[in-house]
Amino acid sequence: MPKVAKVKNKAPAEIQITAEQLLREAKERDLEILPPPPKQKISDPAELADYQHRRRKQFEDNIRKNRTVMSNWIKYAQWEESQKEIQRARSIYERGLDVDHRNITLWLKYAEMEMRNRQVNHARNLWDRAVTILPRVNQFWYKYTYMEEMLENVPGARAVFERWMEWQPDEQAWQTYINFELRYKEIDRARQIYERFVVTHPEVKHWIKYARFEENHRFVNSARRIYERAIHFYGDDYLDEKLFIAFARFEENQKEHDRARVIYKYALDHIPKENAKELYKAYTIHEKKYGDRSGIEDVIVSKRKFQYEQEILQNPTNYDAWFDYLRLIENEGDFEVIRETYERAIANVPPTKNKHFWRRYIYLWINYALFEELEAADFERTRQVYKACLELLPHKVFTFSKIWLLYAQFEIRQKNLKIARKILGMAIGMCPRDKLFRGYIDLEIQLREFDRCRILYQKFLEFGPENCVTWMKFAELETLLGDYDRARSIYELAISQPRLDMPELLWKSYIDFEISQEELDYARKLYERLLERTIHVKVWLSYAKFELSNSNTEDNFNILLARRVYERANDSLKNSTEKESRVLLLENWRDFENTYGDEISIEKVLNRMPRRIKKRQKIIDEDGTEQGWEEVFDYIFPEDEASKPNLKLLAAAKSWKKQSEFKDTPVDDSEDKSSEDVQKLQTDTENN
Repeated sequence: MPKVAKVKNKAPAEIQITAEQLLREAKERDLEILPPPPKQKISDPAELADYQHRRRKQFEDNIRKNRTVMSNWIKYAQWEESQKEIQRARSIYERGLDVDHRNITLWLKYAEMEMRNRQVNHARNLWDRAVTILPRVNQFWYKYTYMEEMLENVPGARAVFERWMEWQPDEQAWQTYINFELRYKEIDRARQIYERFVVTHPEVKHWIKYARFEENHRFVNSARRIYERAIHFYGDDYLDEKLFIAFARFEENQKEHDRARVIYKYALDHIPKENAKELYKAYTIHEKKYGDRSGIEDVIVSKRKFQYEQEILQNPTNYDAWFDYLRLIENEGDFEVIRETYERAIANVPPTKNKHFWRRYIYLWINYALFEELEAADFERTRQVYKACLELLPHKVFTFSKIWLLYAQFEIRQKNLKIARKILGMAIGMCPRDKLFRGYIDLEIQLREFDRCRILYQKFLEFGPENCVTWMKFAELETLLGDYDRARSIYELAISQPRLDMPELLWKSYIDFEISQEELDYARKLYERLLERTIHVKVWLSYAKFELSNSNTEDNFNILLARRVYERANDSLKNSTEKESRVLLLENWRDFENTYGDEISIEKVLNRMPRRIKKRQKIIDEDGTEQGWEEVFDYIFPEDEASKPNLKLLAAAKSWKKQSEFKDTPVDDSEDKSSEDVQKLQTDTENN
């Protein structure tokens, strides 16, 4: 092996040369350009024959190597054509066609050679052979017809077109044939071609082209008949909005706006809504241009109907969309359409027996019944709607009281009082609800059937004895009827119930009843009975106000009674843990003494007013872990200091803290520690 020299300096060169620079320098210096071959001048026939022999040998060798490469045959034939050897070129093309007769390029080059050399008959025969062998190659037909037309052989070109049309080519071929006839003013022939064209290719755009052809040549009636034939041809199942839009615009161009409007409406009635978006737009534009106010509104309503139909189709239980749709339909006033729409709406029953999903749905039935009663005045159908709704509801799971009440009120309007009572009785028996009882009782009160009201209240209280409002309403009814003893007995029964939902309202109502009857002793006894059950501060305050409001006594005896109530309340709340209630009582007592008392009584109350202090207490989570400390406010009552001697120690600590704050010594950790000791002392004192 040869010895490889070691590279001593491996550092990069100062001037770097890139591949791009190398290529650019090579191009600038023309390093890749080869010199052209020398030109050969042929001066006599012998040299020409020798040159032709060599070239033919090269072409034949190339063909012999690979016969299927058509470019070799084409180059060979073109070279023979350049040597004016047409027969030889024709022979080469024929040999090539024997190898591959489906090669389109070979046929085209062959025919173009014949046309270049004005061999018309040869070219015509060649095109005949081509379209016979390959009839689906449109390029042959185009070239063939173009050649015949250039030769002004119109009948021959027409014959070629007819042969072509027998193969039912694509639409461009038909259009070429039509344009050919139009160039020679053959309108009738073009019309006949269109007739065959729309049958061969039955597409909407071709019918429209046919109609526009007639319109452009001012055959208005013929164009209208074509549009009508197209609509009849497609029937109701395959209608397209583009056809109707073109038909309507044609009528619009002819100033036939009423016809255009009828076309739009017919299309909107027969085409599915989801396939008529562009039709709606075109109809709207037409009405804005040529329609009146009602026409524009009809278009907008139709468009909104389509939108609601789409929303309902996507989600049949979208009851808000149903409400909007029904409101739109009702404005039109077609009762049959309205009923049909309501039936479609109520058929979408909520899939679950959860009352939350039925709250919107039930209003469809209510609106349906109100429409039948108020708009259609069909009372029998209204009754059927209510019955169907009540049969649909799962009363064992839940019910809607408003349906029962509306049904009963409807029967009352029809003067069927017995049926209304039967309906409400059935409702109370099947699914007793507070609203049903109250509605039934209100009905009987309006009818002045008070005995029935008493029976209903008894049933109501048997159903819900803990409902204080029912007891109060029952007693109010007896009060209005003047039976005060009965009302008092009802109140006594009510307060004796073991469980009540709002007892404070019941007691207040009972007391107000006794006060209204000026039975103050009974009211005072009620307060005393209530205080045996609860010592809430509001009861005491109400009791004191009651005693104070009794101004019929002599020598301000009512003030003494009120003061006595405050004293009893204070003594009662001493043992209560709710210090805020005691503070509220003392504040009201102070205000009372400021108004009605003297200096001695005021001083007595002020001495009982608490002091508010701030203390810290631990924050404990539900799981028992400590989360730190928080500051809270507490009240210290002077009456309680005697029973809690530690409070004196707390007061001494506070005074010591205040004295230490006035000293001029700098604040250090010992002061912080003393404040913490004071707070800890406060906490310990309160805990004790």
